[in-house]
Amino acid sequence: MGVWKDILELDSNRRVVSGGSVALCEAIGRGADLRIYTEFKYGEHLEPGSPNLELVQEVSDFRVTYLVDKRWVAGIMNLRVPASLLPPDGFGPRMSMSFFMYNQDGRQAIARPYLDGLPAMGIKGTFPIDDHSDMPKYHQLDNWDVKTNAPSSNFIYDFEAYRFIVRDDWREAYGHNEDGSAVSGSFDALIDAFTNGCEIKAAISNPCIDMFGNVANAVSHELFVHAGPGYYNTQQRLFTVESQPAVRVKPAIPMKYTSDGWDFGWFLLRTDGFVSYWRCDPYTLKFEKRTSRHAIRWFVR
Repeated sequence: MGVWKDILELDSNRRVVSGGSVALCEAIGRGADLRIYTEFKYGEHLEPGSPNLELVQEVSDFRVTYLVDKRWVAGIMNLRVPASLLPPDGFGPRMSMSFFMYNQDGRQAIARPYLDGLPAMGIKGTFPIDDHSDMPKYHQLDNWDVKTNAPSSNFIYDFEAYRFIVRDDWREAYGHNEDGSAVSGSFDALIDAFTNGCEIKAAISNPCIDMFGNVANAVSHELFVHAGPGYYNTQQRLFTVESQPAVRVKPAIPMKYTSDGWDFGWFLLRTDGFVSYWRCDPYTLKFEKRTSRHAIRWFVR
């Protein structure tokens, strides 16, 4: 198992079996990576009604994580596309992203921006939940934006088990305010780690604040995302990274998808507090560039 360790386990009723949410929040706050193990029966989940009740074990990678109000964790699968274990398909019927989101209490959600360019026939808003009578362990809580290019819903699936697994070996090297003024660590230590090939992860403070109509009602949050390419301007002493794909969701406890309450894109982050977000509108797939300033914590491994 090495560096991956169980930190919270829930039973099929989402009751805590071992570990705890406080330890999970503390680990995510230290930049820890998150994977979640679940179990389900094939004929109850993948092919409803099938007599095949073999146990299927799943481990999913949540490379975008949120720490909300320093007390609530949610993770998002930012790289997943529809998959099918039913031969001969391999993948789902339409090309899309599968932005599954799991909360620390086992509540789940899915947002699905379609990427195949087919005309969208629906409208935004709330709709009646779908008929899942053939899946008694699937409890859909709501249904948003049906037949648009970006439907979403929140739900609970009664997995046989949930295990939150973390790799907690990132080191916070440097932190600064939105104006770039240092608040923790060492800028030189960050650059030294970067130039020696270390991985970089960033925790962006309040990057979804624009999703609140009234900033006074905003919920404090950090979004953790892995960095891709990095660049150090040696004379300006300015460090810049491009993020991996990120999914922004209006922060709440629990985290959930709503109509116009999420989007996705890429961040460009600098150590002077400058943040550029190349936002994709999931309903139209049109891109726009937005700039803002944020406090950032930088982690290395």
